[in-house]
Amino acid sequence: MGQNVRYDGKNSLITHPVIQSLKQQGRLVVFCPEVAGGLPTPRAPAEIKSRYPILVTTADQEDVTPQFLLGAELAVEKAQEVGACCAVLKSNSPSCGNREIYDGKFTNTLIPGSGVAASELQRHGFPVYNEHEIDQLLEFITTFDLSMNRHSA
Repeated sequence: MGQNVRYDGKNSLITHPVIQSLKQQGRLVVFCPEVAGGLPTPRAPAEIKSRYPILVTTADQEDVTPQFLLGAELAVEKAQEVGACCAVLKSNSPSCGNREIYDGKFTNTLIPGSGVAASELQRHGFPVYNEHEIDQLLEFITTFDLSMNRHSA
């Protein structure tokens, strides 16, 4: 959303009109689970090395699992606190990827799977979309708004 919270100190600004409209309406809460979990920006890239038990490491094998788990818990708490209907997260991220993540071997290879925060949000009933799924997001929000008797983006 334009905040420099990526591991490389950059951002992943989503300029799609639907996202901008939600932001202007005050219906968008910006939240980075990795930063909320205590990781600095910039930071070493991390990947999910093992799902069971969960293990998230950097390329130099530093265990950052506690920060990822805390960030995921805080993401769910924030979503519940603000009454979020869903989440729009960054694709392929070890926290936020909702369809694919990197393989945990730092080979730049994507595999099917969800990031730590995306999985936790889904486990708590929040539909999760990424920046390439804005049409599906809009369809969901429109249906949600109709069920709540309010106007959509």
